[in-house]
Amino acid sequence: MGLFSFIRKLRQIRSQRPNVPANYSQDPLVRTLLNRRSVRKFLNRDIKDEEMALILEAARLAPSTVNMQTWSFGVYNTETWRETFGRPIPYGARRAVLVLGDITRIKQVTDIFPNSPLVEYTVGIVNASLAAMNMTIMAQALGIASVMLSDTGKTGFFSAAYLKDRLDLPAGVYPLMTVVFGYPKARNVPMPPKFKIEDITFCGTYKQTSAAKVGEWFALMEAGYRASTFFSSFQAKLNYYRENLGRTEKELRGIILGEWPRT
Repeated sequence: MGLFSFIRKLRQIRSQRPNVPANYSQDPLVRTLLNRRSVRKFLNRDIKDEEMALILEAARLAPSTVNMQTWSFGVYNTETWRETFGRPIPYGARRAVLVLGDITRIKQVTDIFPNSPLVEYTVGIVNASLAAMNMTIMAQALGIASVMLSDTGKTGFFSAAYLKDRLDLPAGVYPLMTVVFGYPKARNVPMPPKFKIEDITFCGTYKQTSAAKVGEWFALMEAGYRASTFFSSFQAKLNYYRENLGRTEKELRGIILGEWPRT
């Protein structure tokens, strides 16, 4: 990517704005929802316990399938995270919540998904992900930033076997992600490249997004990643994931389906 093309794409990224009807542009809830960004640079400022309690309450009250609440949350501050994992919370965040799909609680009274491990896992992912999103929105309302991690620092499903062993997770509990929280160093974080509404919606039968539009998005992602991560690239990140897919797939098959490799 040439210099002028790089600069042009950065300008495209910076020019993006949420599409908000004028009548709702000043609505505080609308602004909270649409101004939330994933942040990776945090101030050395503690989050109050009552603020964290509100964030967790938002998770507790999230919607779930038949109200089964198939989730659990590992809640950490900087000290307890280091005690548990032997390293700081990623990106210098002040709090962390490990989000787990958890079917074991409901199974104490009814085996609602007998012999259906993929259904069980899917329900856990759907419900726990809704709870995770609720946490990020509550944090945003409190002026606290967040970012969801699935791999960085062995924090999510990409390190499922490690987390299962480290946290002594029983069958039916699935590590999905960690959401880390802190006060942001910068308030005006650009919106990352997003597809347009017409590219991701359809009425009637399914409509595939054109390859040209996906290519445009990919080029913007490469430029944005290059601007924010000087010593790496978006392609390098994708290559890292590809290199670890085999291991991750085996671990998830073992945890979800019980298909551990024979030794």
